[in-house]
Amino acid sequence: MELVIVGPPGSGKSAVGRRLARANGAEFVDLDAAVEAAAGVPVPRIFEAEGEAGFRAREAAAIAALGPPDGAVRLTRVVAAGGGAVIDPRNRWRLLTGRRALALAVAPETLTERLAHSPVVRPLVAGHEPLSAVRELLAARHRFYAAVESVDGTGRLEDVAGRVAALLERAAPEGTRLLLAETSIGRIDLGRGHAVRALVEALAVIGARRVTLASEPGAWRLHGIRLAAALEAAGIEALPLMLPGGERAKTLSAWGAAVRELARRRMERGDPIVAVGGGAVGDAAGFLAATWLRGVPLVQVPTTLLGQVDASIGGKTGLDLPEGKNLVGAFHQPAAVVLDIDLLATLPVRQRGAALGEVVKYAALGDERLFRLLEEEGSALASGDLSAVESGALAELVERCAWAKIEVVSADEREAGPRIRLNLGHSLGHAIETAAGFRGILHGEAVAHGLRGAVAVGRAIGVTPAERGERIVALLDHLGLAASPPAVIAADVAAALGADKKVAGGRLRWVLPTADGVTVRNDVPDLAVQAGIVAALAGAHRPRAAA
Repeated sequence: MELVIVGPPGSGKSAVGRRLARANGAEFVDLDAAVEAAAGVPVPRIFEAEGEAGFRAREAAAIAALGPPDGAVRLTRVVAAGGGAVIDPRNRWRLLTGRRALALAVAPETLTERLAHSPVVRPLVAGHEPLSAVRELLAARHRFYAAVESVDGTGRLEDVAGRVAALLERAAPEGTRLLLAETSIGRIDLGRGHAVRALVEALAVIGARRVTLASEPGAWRLHGIRLAAALEAAGIEALPLMLPGGERAKTLSAWGAAVRELARRRMERGDPIVAVGGGAVGDAAGFLAATWLRGVPLVQVPTTLLGQVDASIGGKTGLDLPEGKNLVGAFHQPAAVVLDIDLLATLPVRQRGAALGEVVKYAALGDERLFRLLEEEGSALASGDLSAVESGALAELVERCAWAKIEVVSADEREAGPRIRLNLGHSLGHAIETAAGFRGILHGEAVAHGLRGAVAVGRAIGVTPAERGERIVALLDHLGLAASPPAVIAADVAAALGADKKVAGGRLRWVLPTADGVTVRNDVPDLAVQAGIVAALAGAHRPRAAA
């Protein structure tokens, strides 16, 4: 067994880790010391010469050099990670996967006092008002430290080491939790193989003893049955509620049948609805939770990549009408969202690839690291190659998209302002879905077509630089997204644009790419809209063969 100790500067990671290693005859690795040894200079000098980015690159190399965990039963290695090592998703993946991990919890006042008497200079705290700097640092990193088991790090060194030793005698938690955050829009719990414990813990916070598991036949067979059995074993009554598959779950008739079933069961206001499935199930179950008894708790357990990167987060719920997508709906934030990437293992290749349409949107919003991740590893992610899972690429992709949405929605829950930027590619995408009668095209595929159209509109009115537009389109081409024309006609797409939810004062607010993000415009001329429709429906550009 290998143990990773994380926590803020001054929490005692090195001292506790060294003592545990010595007591167990295990190897001890101090990652900061490993970085210093490789660089030949102390950490503060690295910060001075290379900045934090240079230090983080060296730290990532030291973590990668640890290699895979040895899988031994006895304690063979103790790793004391630098306080910020867990910020980077790949670092966290390499450190936590297959290893036991814990965080030393120490009050900010105690940390500040320890740092004041420490001979080691802490670059991220030095030069600031100490207590405020420590509090800000703890707040920024809380979701990373909260992902692992916690041990009280106060008191004598031997007492803290004893608490850690006692923890190691207990069984390790199921799976690997990578991130845990209590946000203004619900609890976000990301990991691998941890869905059961995450769901049970989330329901315990609510105090639920009876739940409705809303799903559809495919997701129920693959995941719902197992989750229901686990809930029953935990003493929580789990009542399945089967919805139609795909967008058929988002009809008024399906909603009516579902609420009548809840009435027959006499489900109460404290009985949560747990959505197990893709984005359509999440939308339908969310609207059901928003409207049953004027609102009951909702827990989202998305089992598709589209659901994990976007649809399950943000509180938008909705039903479709023949006139347009999501025209009936409500804002109803989930109490918790459980993101377990192992639930994606059974996902068909087409659905996996289509979801990347939404991911390209997040990259185009300004996440340069996500852009590069898709350019470098997008093909493996789209095909479901196991290497994209084992490298941590899939977990990083889910985290980056999910957290980007959390930050936007937390600042603008009801889309009164900046949240509209999340609709990049969606005006034309939704119009294409509506024109297709919500059949034959997946949402992520439609968004990819919409992104091609948004680039064309942006270039037509001069807000999308040629280089940026070409990079977005090249990435869509690389991923095989929106490569073939959809089975719709331009006139139907144009008509559907008029029913878009973003129409205000009779004018559609377009979200369009810029050099490093997006802008919102409501003054797009008809000729530019026509150019966007043409580009959205044209598919990928294919150069002519040489004569």
